[in-house]
Amino acid sequence: MREVIKLTATLALLAMSSSAWCAKKVDLDYHVKLLPQSDQAEVRVSLSHGAAVRSLNFDLGHAGDYSDFKADGQWKVTGSRGLWQPDADKASLTYRVRLSHARKPGTYEARMTPSWALFRGEDLVPTAHLDQQDGVELVSRLVFELPPGWKSVETAWPRIGKHKFRIDNVSRLFDRPTGWMLAGTLGSRRVRLGDTDVTVASPKGQAMRRMDVLTLLTFVWPQVEAAFPRHPAKLLVVGASDPMRRGAFAARDSIYLNSRTPLVSESGSSPLLREVVQAIGRFNDHDTSDWISEGFGEFYAIELMRRAGGITDERYAAIQARLGKQGKDVTSLRGEHVSGATVARAVLVLQELDREIRVKTHNKRSLDDLAQAVMRADSVNTAQFVQLAESIIGEPSAVLDSRLLH
Repeated sequence: MREVIKLTATLALLAMSSSAWCAKKVDLDYHVKLLPQSDQAEVRVSLSHGAAVRSLNFDLGHAGDYSDFKADGQWKVTGSRGLWQPDADKASLTYRVRLSHARKPGTYEARMTPSWALFRGEDLVPTAHLDQQDGVELVSRLVFELPPGWKSVETAWPRIGKHKFRIDNVSRLFDRPTGWMLAGTLGSRRVRLGDTDVTVASPKGQAMRRMDVLTLLTFVWPQVEAAFPRHPAKLLVVGASDPMRRGAFAARDSIYLNSRTPLVSESGSSPLLREVVQAIGRFNDHDTSDWISEGFGEFYAIELMRRAGGITDERYAAIQARLGKQGKDVTSLRGEHVSGATVARAVLVLQELDREIRVKTHNKRSLDDLAQAVMRADSVNTAQFVQLAESIIGEPSAVLDSRLLH
């Protein structure tokens, strides 16, 4: 009987292995033609074998963002959803998307000009629910067709041709372009830091301090590697000046940095390092626990600089005093969108928690271990965060036994 069970298990494993090896690869290509004269991109989504996909159900967002749809197969729009059922053979869906987005009058989150375009890949292809045949693996690529005179394009994805990139996100079934992207007449600087290829790029004439950015990252990178075990193969930093939005903002393996934003602010924090932490850590939280990801970002924006020797003890004490003053009136860290005062108080809590972990584990563990545990989790809330911290400490946390977390 035991031999029969073993044989059955072996045959099942062989069947699974055979199924994995026989997965049919189907090309999913994104062709993007940039059209600065109309502030649009023409996107063509192509399948080499349409029968492999039963349907793609797109979220079309705000009315007017996507238009001029043409499809091989069935295309139907219902409200803000667009359903594509491709033809069985080669099939494509073509549409236009508006690229410039104003956050408020005169300030852009994404922008297309006659000589360059800065935008997020998420805008090119909307989110979609994929219904595909079993045993199919979609192989996704992104290729750009640039206007006359435009020299280059940068994304955070691996380059496989002059204007061509491989899109491969193992955490998603439907691979689509994501992250910050920049095209046009560009200036760029590159360096390899550890296992990561870093590119800093901006349109020419936008006063982007590319070498300053590379120098700061080179200075701090050993501390980044020591704190976080997961490093992207490629990190892209893009920037432009006003009227682009001020500040720094992370997306997948990429960061936008306004040219006028200081690399290290007068408060002692670094907007660039904060977003590097967010890009690498990919901290996800839910259930009114936004303080976790925002707190980690600001904590390490200060801490990594201190560990690298860029902040003296006197300056660090001044930063502590500033955080204490800014967050003194905060009574709770909970909320979906936390304020600057809440983030300041969260940083102080994380600093206290770091000291508690180090003391109670005799310097064998630190907040780095907790940050890595949060990175491994798909998403955490405050209660789960407390559990992770106490599993590292080995006992209840006095710091986290606080009304601030209620």
